[in-house]
Amino acid sequence: MISPQYVTDTVSRALLEDVGTGDLTASLIDSSALASATIMTREAGILCGMAFASEAFRQTDPACQLDWLLSDGDSLSAGDELCRIQGPARALLTAERTALNFIQLLSGTATTASHYAARVAHTGVKLLDTRKTLPGLRLAQKYAVACGGCHNHRIGLFDAFLIKENHIAAAGSISAAISTARRAATGKLIEVEVETAEELHQALDAGADRIMLDNFSLKQLCEAVKTARGRAELEASGNVTDETLVSIAETGVDLISIGALTKHVRALDLSMRLD
Repeated sequence: MISPQYVTDTVSRALLEDVGTGDLTASLIDSSALASATIMTREAGILCGMAFASEAFRQTDPACQLDWLLSDGDSLSAGDELCRIQGPARALLTAERTALNFIQLLSGTATTASHYAARVAHTGVKLLDTRKTLPGLRLAQKYAVACGGCHNHRIGLFDAFLIKENHIAAAGSISAAISTARRAATGKLIEVEVETAEELHQALDAGADRIMLDNFSLKQLCEAVKTARGRAELEASGNVTDETLVSIAETGVDLISIGALTKHVRALDLSMRLD
């Protein structure tokens, strides 16, 4: 999902934002000075974002050499060394913040995903992310979600149908919306959001591939699973928190979408120290 070109372009924009016309403070250092540094974590988590960090140093100065001691998806303990870097001192200091920003954010996302995935590992449910991502970093965050053991919902508006209340109202009915979707793009997933048992029946009868059960109670979710009997994938959505997650998963739904996987992420606490 993450192409080298995406990494290159994303890092380029981040460096332009940070470095601008030049790093004033790094210019105080002799241009011929060489240095080595280590990136470490101060807390436990899941590593993610190596390619972005490496690219930040490479674009700043190709002479920078990185030796990663772990891989994306690996578990971290407080005090672990993640990477050792050698190169021009100016470049190490200029790229530092951009590189750390990527690893901190994406490792935080992967760590959150790993936490949620572990809580429902005893069930067969798949946890999905949403489109509630940082603008410009959607693919990066969705990659991090996968590194943490969860799964990706649609990438954007272009790769699957998600027919919601306003779409249904504009189309005239659930059946009409699904029929039009089938004709418009054969092979694309068609998902319909429903708010009542009656709408669930309508979506099933119209042949939806996946049905999003919006803010259903636990009792309603259990009844929906019995009603569907495998005729369509069922996705629970809304009011999914650390406290409600396990109970929702145990109702037997196939999928649970969680905006918090990418929306409420706290960056992992990392640092870089020159040796």
